[in-house]
Amino acid sequence: MAAMLVKPQQLRSIPSFLLPFAHSQGQARCFHQQVKAASIPPPTPFVPDTQTFLTLIGRNLSQHASKIDSWRALFTLSSAELKELGVDPPRSRRYLLRWREKFRKGQFGVGGDIQHVKDGKAELRVIEVPAPNRRKGLATLTPGTKKIIINVVPGTSETIVPEQHVPVKGYSIKGAHTIVGPHVLPMKGGRSVKIEVKEGLWEERRGHKIDGGERRQAEVRAKRRGEEKRAR
Repeated sequence: MAAMLVKPQQLRSIPSFLLPFAHSQGQARCFHQQVKAASIPPPTPFVPDTQTFLTLIGRNLSQHASKIDSWRALFTLSSAELKELGVDPPRSRRYLLRWREKFRKGQFGVGGDIQHVKDGKAELRVIEVPAPNRRKGLATLTPGTKKIIINVVPGTSETIVPEQHVPVKGYSIKGAHTIVGPHVLPMKGGRSVKIEVKEGLWEERRGHKIDGGERRQAEVRAKRRGEEKRAR
């Protein structure tokens, strides 16, 4: 019997749904291309390394600084990997990861936007700068002055040109030239203060549980009322 010849035009391509492996492999490759690794933010003058970051956020996390050997590791280690390194309890890991994401987004604590830092210390000073006052209905500007708080190079006179003045966030002026805000240390002369890296400067305090917290609150209070009735 002569072999049956099949013309190329009669061949049909196999539907993609009949090739699950190839289909899923393509999907995985596409998904991998779409998901990008989280960015690693650069250190800042006030937060130059892992030790400083863990010291600032507090909750005794600075004790784990030797376990996280680089800035890259600080921003790439997963919760499971941190657990393997001995960063416990779980709430400490969650707290660290939350602060890590805030820093990644530029949401710093006080002093995080400071540029001039020496040995973990920064100097803030009150200065007056031109402040144009716009009158309603007039196109012209009447020059005036306003007071702002800026960061200056520690131990030097302020020499930044007015256009480069960047107000420091998180602090305010009280009276003529008194800088008020968290963890400020007055300096001689009264017009400048300094802030320095120290344990817990950025720490978010944990809430205080009353009567055992939400889960046991009803039970604890019912037991207390019973004891009060018996004591009458």
